[in-house]
Amino acid sequence: MNRETEFRAALLDPVRPAPPGLTDGTGRPAARRFDVYRNNVTASLLEALEVGFPLLAKLTGAAAFRNMALAFLRAHPPEDPRLALYGAALPGFLERFAPLARHGYLPDAARLDLALRHAYHAADAEPIAPDALAALPPDRLMHTRLSLAPAVCILRSRWPLHAIWAFNMVEGAPKPAPGAQDVLVARPGFDPAPHLLPPGGAAFVAALADGAPFGEAHAAAEAAAPGFDLAATLGLLLGAGAITGLTPPEE
Repeated sequence: MNRETEFRAALLDPVRPAPPGLTDGTGRPAARRFDVYRNNVTASLLEALEVGFPLLAKLTGAAAFRNMALAFLRAHPPEDPRLALYGAALPGFLERFAPLARHGYLPDAARLDLALRHAYHAADAEPIAPDALAALPPDRLMHTRLSLAPAVCILRSRWPLHAIWAFNMVEGAPKPAPGAQDVLVARPGFDPAPHLLPPGGAAFVAALADGAPFGEAHAAAEAAAPGFDLAATLGLLLGAGAITGLTPPEE
């Protein structure tokens, strides 16, 4: 272990002693100063994780979240100075974190927190007018490609992810019932929000995001969920400001 690696490991683990040979500007031993610095760094990283993962923090409780976050930051120290972006590896870490393994929905809860944070920092994009789609003749609409806002993200979960979020974040929301849910994250205006997609909705939006024309995306949704509710999905996308452009077929 080189000196830089040793310093970094000790910085994130209070059990480790201060690296040998540390001195202050006058050449005196600096172990006590290192301890203060280490405490400040750890506190900053813990705060960044708590702020960045509010749903996860609420689901686990303060003590369990702190223990998990300490283990995470030692295994995954920041690689970017922007702490607002810290924690991208947390969902995968949770899938292997034994103390919370019985709560199988936690990795997806962390993914939802990440998606909401990504949406908050995503580039602005002007949504299309609500009547823009209706103005296209049906045969032309089928071959039109829809552009989605940079904030848009789809999460497909085997857990009732949207209901879990609502129960913990929305006053008066009902207790989640078992079942898989697909979630659309979008940012109408300045505030990102998760939206429950109807069956087939995730396949429809994913196909649009991959550049498929409207008709192909509709077919993908029907294949995934016969009886797919196109009107409800389009209403959700338009209401969330998720569609930002239309590219009709060339004449």
